[in-house]
Amino acid sequence: MGFLSVLTMAQRLAAERIAPGATVVDATAGGGVDTLFLARTVGPGGRVYAFDVQEAALARTKKRLLEAAEADGGAALALGEVTLLHAGHEEMAAHVPAEAHGRVGAVMFNLGYLPRGADASAVAGPIITKPDTTLTALDAAIRLLAPGGIATIAVYPGHEGGQDEATAVGAWIDVLPDEAVQALLYRFPKRAGSPYLYALEKK
Repeated sequence: MGFLSVLTMAQRLAAERIAPGATVVDATAGGGVDTLFLARTVGPGGRVYAFDVQEAALARTKKRLLEAAEADGGAALALGEVTLLHAGHEEMAAHVPAEAHGRVGAVMFNLGYLPRGADASAVAGPIITKPDTTLTALDAAIRLLAPGGIATIAVYPGHEGGQDEATAVGAWIDVLPDEAVQALLYRFPKRAGSPYLYALEKK
């Protein structure tokens, strides 16, 4: 039967903690998988802010949302309102309204890069998430979360630069105060270089 994938586990943990109508954040929209999941989870009255530095990623996310609504018979009202933001996740605190600060139900990070083929510029090499901006974004995420809210962070040590970022994220989590968050690590230790997941629940 096998264990849940890293991304499926991230969604399960988030779904258990997101209330209908909540405000949530997809810090790395990419192809829109988590954005759509969050929109369905918060439902009508909920709000999703999805960030990406690549227009191609936002275009893919918008397409996924539209296709999902069509597949549901045009039931767009079953989804929360989604705001797509052409901005780095390190800017999330500036884009999420001040009245939502400290009240966000979940922030999801799927680090790494947009898969090749999504953008013609990929031939020059993918645009990857970087430790400095990722750590800034994680600091913002903790501030934005409500008590009981969750941040999920999928890291990818297998690509160039990925191990540095994964190490930086782990070191950042190690020094978070125990009274501030509860932390979980979900990993497949027999698979060298495979992605793994951190989850942080704000106390």
